Amino acid sequence: MTQRILILQGHPDATGAHLCHALAQAYAAGAQAAGHEVRTVDLGALDVPLLRSAHDWEHGELPPQLRPAQEAIAWAGHLVLVFPLWLGEMPALVKAFLEQVARPGFAFTRGEGSPFGRKALGGRSARVVVTMGMPALAYRWIYRAHSLRSLERNILGFVGIAPVHETLVGMVGQLKPADVRRWEHKLRALGARAT
Repeated sequence: MTQRILILQGHPDATGAHLCHALAQAYAAGAQAAGHEVRTVDLGALDVPLLRSAHDWEHGELPPQLRPAQEAIAWAGHLVLVFPLWLGEMPALVKAFLEQVARPGFAFTRGEGSPFGRKALGGRSARVVVTMGMPALAYRWIYRAHSLRSLERNILGFVGIAPVHETLVGMVGQLKPADVRRWEHKLRALGARAT
């Protein structure tokens, strides 16, 4: 079945010279070769202002430069979020972007008999691809992948995106070209399956 896939490239450096870019491109290539529709939003190329109050988040306007990204999220049936782990978390740019686009009225609605409201982005799945300098097993088992769990539960799950699959790429500073090619091959295969 053909899928509509949105790749959110979350590396803050938009030069395209990072492993995150290569992995996202491999996923896109595999998806397109399998006949899926693919769009990409490069967060590093966007001007993403910080939200500074709950009032602005609830009642302010989405910055016009982010409207196409929000429309792409609405269009997609599967989201792929790619980012490097910085200080144990997603980069601030990724968090700022998610805060801006996941506003009430778009990502969820309030009321309707529930203190949590209605999840407005249900019916979508996601894959989160995280690169990191530490071993992926250390992040998963020693640090319990705390920031990834928070993203899955408190942001993606809160708005109804499920299931969420993970790809953790560790020790990126020590990867040899053959290792990178193996990861690209894995991401192409995931793209072809739209998972």
